[in-house]
Amino acid sequence: MDVILLERIARLGQMGETVKVRDGFARNYLLPTGRALRANEANRARFEAQKAQLIQRNEERKAEAQRVSATLEGKSFIVVRSAAESGQLYGSVSTRDIAEILAKEGFKVGRNEVELNQPIKTIGLHQVDIRLHPEVAVAIKINVARSPDEAERQARGEDLTTLEALYGPDEDELAEDEEAAEEEAEAEATAEADEETDTATAG
Repeated sequence: MDVILLERIARLGQMGETVKVRDGFARNYLLPTGRALRANEANRARFEAQKAQLIQRNEERKAEAQRVSATLEGKSFIVVRSAAESGQLYGSVSTRDIAEILAKEGFKVGRNEVELNQPIKTIGLHQVDIRLHPEVAVAIKINVARSPDEAERQARGEDLTTLEALYGPDEDELAEDEEAAEEEAEAEATAEADEETDTATAG
């Protein structure tokens, strides 16, 4: 379907351009949200008549998006999900989930504004871009963990996908580390004793 864009749409075109889009995308998103008109002579004349008003409305939306962006910048949101020991989620975190999480924190963001190529399927810190306006985007962090406690540990930089992080160091590895430390201490003591002997001999 050919449509006339009533605002700039990322990766699609600028305000006033006529572009070809999928019928479903036009019917379900562009047309009902007032972002485009079907491309015909009547709508082209309508666009030209309303152009100044549309530009003003776009500037107002952009200003509001910039205000929200300033409050969202650098924020981190915790999502608690069940996951396997490897860190693989039993479900996933989708654009809808992220929009709902932001709504609970007082940020009105539509799922279409959440730029996520595919649902999040592992625990960890994930950077997600929020496209608040065609010309305004902000990056947030989604901290996906099995519990609030794990989320705090991840925020401090811990990698909870390793067995050591989950259960502590392996006992065999600990024993090897202790043995290596003892050998190193013995070697240092021997070296010091030899040094003392050499000094006494030289004296």
